[in-house]
Amino acid sequence: MKNSDRKMKPSLKIGLFLMGILILLAITAPLIAKYDPYAQDLPSALQAPSAAHPFGTDQLGRDILSRVLYAARVDLSIMVLAEIAPFVIGVLLGMCAGYFGGKTDWIISLAIDTFIAFPYYLLVIVVAFATGAGIRGIFITFMLVGWLLYARVAKGMSASLRTQEWVDAARLQGFSDLRIIVKEILPNVLPQAVVVLMTDMAGLLVMIVTLGYLGIGISAPTPDWGTMIAEGQTMMTTAWWISVIPGVMVVLTGIALSFIGDGLADLWREDGF
Repeated sequence: MKNSDRKMKPSLKIGLFLMGILILLAITAPLIAKYDPYAQDLPSALQAPSAAHPFGTDQLGRDILSRVLYAARVDLSIMVLAEIAPFVIGVLLGMCAGYFGGKTDWIISLAIDTFIAFPYYLLVIVVAFATGAGIRGIFITFMLVGWLLYARVAKGMSASLRTQEWVDAARLQGFSDLRIIVKEILPNVLPQAVVVLMTDMAGLLVMIVTLGYLGIGISAPTPDWGTMIAEGQTMMTTAWWISVIPGVMVVLTGIALSFIGDGLADLWREDGF
């Protein structure tokens, strides 16, 4: 690591700012939303954006602003929580495969290749139907396949790092394999893994939204950006705000994560990672 005089990249600043705003909106949704996101008000159905309803209302008279904010709480929390276990498992398995090689590498690589052989969205749909639509299916699906990308990245980097002189020096000092992996390999693998994490979180959000759009994701009436987009798709010419506004939220989240990933990559690249 270099000293603290390095400057944060503009892309990282933009990404953190956008993501900070989105997270703040999600956290403060109960304070910002003036209407119950579940409450129906049929006389107020399909109202265009106005002072009373800044983002308009849907076909059931529900306030779009309230539903978008509460959907952010649901979708963003799933996006983050569903990544934790796959990230940890994938990085650890990848480092073990790259560091030890041999049979360990063969077994882990076989598992990776086996899961990669299945079409991703086909696996998602099968699990969703088997476990039922909802949050549980999303978590189970991503537990099965989410670790693969992290494992491949960590494996490649660990395989190249295990032959470095400073790793050999650690072995000569009598350090255990576990200590070498945690103290020597992990700090060098983690920056790249975190960059991959940002991209993968965006992909997971797209999966969450897609499942909601197809009707096999988060179940109604729970607010979800994907279901909101699906509900308004037949009224794009007359009530565009129902689908467009949640779609914009998805795009903004993806842009924020992309900027954060690019900024971190540039920052760590200058530090020699």
